[in-house]
Amino acid sequence: MPPPASLAQSLHDVLADLHQRPYPHVPNPPSCKKRASVALILRVRPTYNHWPDAPSLSSPDSSASVQQQLDTFFSQSWVQNGEPEAIFIKRASRVGDRWTGHVALPGGKRDPEDVDDKAAAIREAIEEIGLDLTTSDCIHVGNLPERVVTSSWGTVPLMVLCPYVFLLTSSDSPTLRLQPTEVASTHWVPLRALLSPSLRTVEHVDMSQRLANMGGLMSRLAYRSLMGYMQFAAIRLAPTESLQCSSTPGYVPEGTRPSASLLERWKSWCLGSQANSSSQGQPLLLWGLTLGILADFLDMLPPHTAVQLWKYPNFTALDLRLLINILTYRLRKHNRNQVKSGSRPNNTAVDSQTAALPVTETTTSHGDHDRNQVGIGGLGVGRYYGSSDKDPDASTYAVGIMLRGYYDRVRAAIYIFLAWRIALGSAAAIYAWKLLRRLK
Repeated sequence: MPPPASLAQSLHDVLADLHQRPYPHVPNPPSCKKRASVALILRVRPTYNHWPDAPSLSSPDSSASVQQQLDTFFSQSWVQNGEPEAIFIKRASRVGDRWTGHVALPGGKRDPEDVDDKAAAIREAIEEIGLDLTTSDCIHVGNLPERVVTSSWGTVPLMVLCPYVFLLTSSDSPTLRLQPTEVASTHWVPLRALLSPSLRTVEHVDMSQRLANMGGLMSRLAYRSLMGYMQFAAIRLAPTESLQCSSTPGYVPEGTRPSASLLERWKSWCLGSQANSSSQGQPLLLWGLTLGILADFLDMLPPHTAVQLWKYPNFTALDLRLLINILTYRLRKHNRNQVKSGSRPNNTAVDSQTAALPVTETTTSHGDHDRNQVGIGGLGVGRYYGSSDKDPDASTYAVGIMLRGYYDRVRAAIYIFLAWRIALGSAAAIYAWKLLRRLK
């Protein structure tokens, strides 16, 4: 990993590039009017040996250009030797919320009174964590790729998600005010930890929750017993500073909760991962849409290994896992080689319940360009395709390239797996029936 000064300098370069080359606006697809915005809020934490003498002088002149403000801020010794960090929220537990208990960035849906998407991100930051992003010690740097969020089992788009990047220039930690109904806790996490291979892990997702309205508890138990959980790439967060929302109903400080009873463990297994997602004892995992947004950003920083550390989604059932690995081996190898040939790859979102998809530009039968066509990644993983980096106005998205054709093979593997399990079960039933007849 690079030394602190090198990481701060790399962050300076990345933020300057984001400001100079903003990502294009993504319009709403037909029949989809909702838009949402999130804020990637960064700061630099001073280290012990390089503490600023006058914190009040750490804020650049707000009347200067953004580039000048960035240059002034990163020219300071304590910033060059500091530790860049980003803030995350852990969502409060709410019944019916598909993202209950998930780690996320501050943000939410755009309201009619919001002037634009950036205004929505600023408003949500104030409402959720009490942080004003319009003050003189905050720089709006730019944006990250916008994406269309759609249901993972269909082609109906839910909203357009717009990420914005802000930099806090004060050396003091900001005072936060958490909204109890929205936020359970906040966590400042070093970018160095987000880049660390040792903190890469997987999130086990209960895909049987989709069957809640199709067959009830028994169908979900049968599905999970047959196919197990699905695994998605994740990062285990290691915060340097956390704030718990003590006004949350039933709040108990972390470390004082009793161990889960046998009944609670059985309930957690039956109801899936969301049953205990709000527990403070659970590890903080960054995955899904938020990981996609951060991956777009992290892959710009050295050592540029975010794509190499990314793992293909798979299932925990051993025979299904093996079958998927066999059917996708050559495809994965081919796609990874295509990614290596690119100049600046970026990740995209991975989520069990939503797919992050772009508004892709295609050519119609009349020769016109259609920028409102929305595709579906399938099984909870979407694909955000951009143009080649040879085009100066666009970027390449590596995970989108790596996932080309992958889920078609996964679906084929699932069909083969189900046929194999049915044949195996039928053979076992016939053998048992014959054995029973002999015993009689």
